[in-house]
Amino acid sequence: MPRSSFAAKSYRTRGIVLRTHKLGEADRIITLLSPEFGVLRAVAKGVRRTRSRMGATLEPFMEVEAQIVAGRSLHTIIQAQLRHPYGQALVADYPAYTAGAAMLETAERLTDADADSLGAQYRLLHGALATLARGGHEPGTVLDSYLLRALAAAGWAPSFTHCVRCGAAGPHRAVNVPLGGVVCHDCRPPGSMSPSPATVTLLAALLAGDWETVDGADGATRAQAAPIVANYLQFHLERVVKSLKLVERT
Repeated sequence: MPRSSFAAKSYRTRGIVLRTHKLGEADRIITLLSPEFGVLRAVAKGVRRTRSRMGATLEPFMEVEAQIVAGRSLHTIIQAQLRHPYGQALVADYPAYTAGAAMLETAERLTDADADSLGAQYRLLHGALATLARGGHEPGTVLDSYLLRALAAAGWAPSFTHCVRCGAAGPHRAVNVPLGGVVCHDCRPPGSMSPSPATVTLLAALLAGDWETVDGADGATRAQAAPIVANYLQFHLERVVKSLKLVERT
């Protein structure tokens, strides 16, 4: 949402902290994802001082309720209350942390490019971080499910059940990333991938949030699905999500 749309000088919003940058000796620039206003960048003054009450609250992965004063170039966060401390669990689990970092970077890229699905994108990110923090699912599969569903919410829904060219019902063996999913034998263009049937089933389950099927997939199947998801993400964002290179898969 453009800055001119802020009706009041001061406003409140929920937000998930995507990243932070140091500013001066004691301040930080906080990048938040808000379900109403999208990606916000605001200064939090004095948060690097040990006595700051907001310092531990305004950290990546945290969901907060923030009071913000609008400014011409940067907003200013004057108050922040913690709603969900997802960061506390994620920093103690390296695979979950790296998966979460890739989610935050993707969310910022997607919502900067697409302001029409803010509410859906916020809910997806919130739910994915909560799932990571609770544990119970392999972090790499939580990430891959989030990426596919976030892309679908942005208007780039893949198909892993019907041929994306002719609509023929599957199962189909070939996957073509630029076309957006599986293709039948007759429609298969050169350069299409041929993952195992189990991998195609897993991709469909990741998109649908079918965790019984996802959790039953073996390591080799998950390893084959992950680069397909990453390539699909990169194709539509038209840029690399750097954090994906650091994701630790188990």
